[in-house]
Amino acid sequence: MMRCVCRRAVGIVVVCITMQMPVAVFAQDDKAMVLAQIESRATRYGEIAQEIWDLAELGYLEEQSSALLQSTLAQAGFTLDVGVADIPTAFVASFGNGRPVVAILAEFDALPGITQARVPVRQPLTDSESGHACGHHLFGTGSTAAAIAVKEWLQATNTPGTIRLYGTPAEEGGSGKVYMVRAGLFDDVDVVLHWHPGDRNGAGVYSTLAIESVKFRFHGVSAHAAAAPHLARSALDGVEAMNVMVNMMREHVPQETRIHYVITGGGAAPNVTPDFAEVYYYLRHPDSDEVQHIFERVVKAAEGAALGTGTTVDYELTGGTYALLPNEVLARAMQANLEQVGGVEYDAAEREFAETLRATLPKNSPPPEAAAQVDPFVVIPGAIPASTDVGDVSWVVPTVGLSAATWVPGTSAHTWQAIAAGGMSIGNKGMLVAAKTIALTAVDLFTNKELIASAREEYQRRVGPDFEYVPLLGNRAPPLDYRKRPGS
Repeated sequence: MMRCVCRRAVGIVVVCITMQMPVAVFAQDDKAMVLAQIESRATRYGEIAQEIWDLAELGYLEEQSSALLQSTLAQAGFTLDVGVADIPTAFVASFGNGRPVVAILAEFDALPGITQARVPVRQPLTDSESGHACGHHLFGTGSTAAAIAVKEWLQATNTPGTIRLYGTPAEEGGSGKVYMVRAGLFDDVDVVLHWHPGDRNGAGVYSTLAIESVKFRFHGVSAHAAAAPHLARSALDGVEAMNVMVNMMREHVPQETRIHYVITGGGAAPNVTPDFAEVYYYLRHPDSDEVQHIFERVVKAAEGAALGTGTTVDYELTGGTYALLPNEVLARAMQANLEQVGGVEYDAAEREFAETLRATLPKNSPPPEAAAQVDPFVVIPGAIPASTDVGDVSWVVPTVGLSAATWVPGTSAHTWQAIAAGGMSIGNKGMLVAAKTIALTAVDLFTNKELIASAREEYQRRVGPDFEYVPLLGNRAPPLDYRKRPGS
């Protein structure tokens, strides 16, 4: 057995294995081919992303957005399987044969209750109730761009393997990927790549918060609120009593816990005691077992509120996802490619846009030129305060992602500022950074079997020998109507 040292130098990567197998040499020219392919179609990818921005379709309702990505992939030569996991807007696009199987995730759902025009000052839209405040229009399109570039590289170089693009609906509270994992769609995948829009560029190691989302529905008795209040039992009273008790719970849960809710239905007129009311909860913690424990306590609060107000209550668990399982081997490979690609360079008009928008951000926000930087590689202990259904994917297959600066530095997700920047060239440029980085990382995986083996070894060490994947949302069918308002 021959010992050898693997080195990464500018222009070439040498992958050393054993004396029984040939040494694989991958030229940087191939990566240049992939980068050029994405850049040559940058304008078209920007148009696709902005069309999805305009559509702003909510979870499980993304019919046109999904169809647009599907048609783009079909025209590029992918084979599509549509309506997978009993979700009409979910799909898998594939090209190639055999191993390795490299998957890229694509999201495309918008958020309700927040809109914004393509301008750097607050200007809500009057003809829409939803917006891409998390940048999933860029996510889906950028991932599609990466998949097409890798497909063309596989074809041009006659490299064996399979590239797949997973169209994953309803990330925002609908847990779309969980149903796809549960359906076994990732069982033969070697590595999964993903990204997310953000205000910075980086591919560090971190986890997220596990989450369960649940709708509590209270049922009471209607009556005239002035003439016969004694005959009524207010469903809204049930919701408010529950919320009071849950807010008291906040003192008595682990400090990493996050609990948030909105009242999605509470009556239509003050003089009609509502016989129906609904409250929508998100419950989060780094540990999925603790999330389940908190969920059980919240259910008891709901039951107590119903008992105290003379109402009844039922609930629907609409989503549940694991915390993200990191993979340092893959993250370091992705970071190296991100550093090769670089960050986002603003032109004069984009800088003016960014400076105007920056005036609406917190005073300590980074300057616009920070978008051109790539953050140093870091290993973040614990969990960042966010959740994603990518978490479930990461517990069944080695997974890695990055953040790309699609927003003005200092911008938070789920804000009008994110919608604004994501609706113009700043967002498009950040999307291309992600697309190029993912494509280059996929090329590494197809040409370096040791990278996949090392990532698999780390994955198995992290999950442990006794891990068995059990989805937090159980056996329920996908909640295809979870974004519809009560009574609609």
